[in-house]
Amino acid sequence: MANDFPAALYSAAATRELDAALIAGGISGLELMRRAADALWQALQARWPRAGVLTVFCGAGNNAGDGYLLAHQALAAGWEVSIYYLADPQRLQGDAATAWQRAAGAGIRIQAWAPGQPLEGVLVDALLGTGITGEVRANVAAAIAAINASNLPVVAVDLPSGLDADTGRIGGIAVKAQLTVTFIAAKLGLLTAQGPDHCGELVFAPLAELPIETPAALARILDLPALLAQRPPRARSAHKGQFGHLLLLGGDQGMGGAIMLAAETALRSGAGRVSVLTRAEHVPALLARCPEVMVKAVTEAHQASELLARANALVIGPGLGQSTWSHSLLEQALSAGLPQILDADALNLIAADPGLAVKLDSRTLMTPHPAEAARLLGCTTAEVQDDRPAAVHALAQQYSCQVVLKGVGSLTTGLPSAPGVLGLCRAGNPGMATAGMGDVLSGVCGALLAQGLPPATALQLAVLVHARAGDMAAEQGQWGLLASDLIMPVRRLLNGFSE
Repeated sequence: MANDFPAALYSAAATRELDAALIAGGISGLELMRRAADALWQALQARWPRAGVLTVFCGAGNNAGDGYLLAHQALAAGWEVSIYYLADPQRLQGDAATAWQRAAGAGIRIQAWAPGQPLEGVLVDALLGTGITGEVRANVAAAIAAINASNLPVVAVDLPSGLDADTGRIGGIAVKAQLTVTFIAAKLGLLTAQGPDHCGELVFAPLAELPIETPAALARILDLPALLAQRPPRARSAHKGQFGHLLLLGGDQGMGGAIMLAAETALRSGAGRVSVLTRAEHVPALLARCPEVMVKAVTEAHQASELLARANALVIGPGLGQSTWSHSLLEQALSAGLPQILDADALNLIAADPGLAVKLDSRTLMTPHPAEAARLLGCTTAEVQDDRPAAVHALAQQYSCQVVLKGVGSLTTGLPSAPGVLGLCRAGNPGMATAGMGDVLSGVCGALLAQGLPPATALQLAVLVHARAGDMAAEQGQWGLLASDLIMPVRRLLNGFSE
């Protein structure tokens, strides 16, 4: 039966390697297929117990075998079952052929798919599985289009057909399932890019205990208790000087709100002292909103020198703009050689002037969204989204820094204990697609960095707390969610409250 979703996320190739290891360890391929069908049947019954009708789409290979065995099981339970195939079942081999023979021997109606054929009940996508790496072929694409247009409930076998298991990329078209039951190992592509929009509810079925030696994971799901535990405890005799002096630079003309959000969030995230360098026009509003913040107006970059010399960490970018003032302030800040978070226009300025990047190092945290990442990499946003894991690795290598690529299934660079293993954030919701959310994230990152957390840990903890705070704030609904609504939930989460 399915269990909790695992933290380790694998590639399709690694999953096939694990499947082969289980078979080599004494579990037959047909037995694994039978267990997969059992898991599908239990998950399907739990979701649609009274449906009574099942229509299964089968392709070739083991994914189709799972579909044939599921159909056989549903028929034995008294459901009305039909199967459409897109690969001639007489050409199936091995365990998949055995599965087809069982379904055919039970008298299930099995026929070739053609557009316009009737669809009923719960639809089962057993077409492609993890095998796809490019575009979906025309005949399969037509079947997927019919499934998506049916308005019937859909369960995907292992992963929705058309979805790349490693990247979450869509090969032209993909099944939109309400339920996906995935086997043996969790696949990274289920949880990032287009994956979440196509998977629906995710259920994991291990099928068997994995061997002790497993392939390297592509990523791990971020764990809040584990990350919170890496913060040092606060002594009773503590004072503000022990929790860092964070300096934020930004807020060009007409863009003061961003730096205000970041500064207030930083204080709520535990920084001992928070200072802001900004345009003079923003000083009164900032002090009125948050009198605990120290604010200094700057017209020339050299005026930042005194505060840069006293700070422990920097946040550069919220509302920074791309003016001459912005560029000179960024250049001055980068020259200080401090741990720093670069966001928003700080990233756009570096993309436009790559010479600034020579001042970055492993203590630098970058927080781009896909369009900013594309500018930094000199490619298109679509190319970034087509392979988000590769984009994170490329940014980290090119700029020698820690990176989070924001978006559904945000991906971060790895921890020092596993630098090649990305971190993935499952939290967050569409209500967070609104202005100022990145500024709040920068404030959390900066506060944690100023308090002395290792840069990679600070980044992962900030990303997860920010997303979880968004979920807490959205308990009253996603529509109308404001970035400032996250600030108090951020504080609660950092203090160990989960609700």
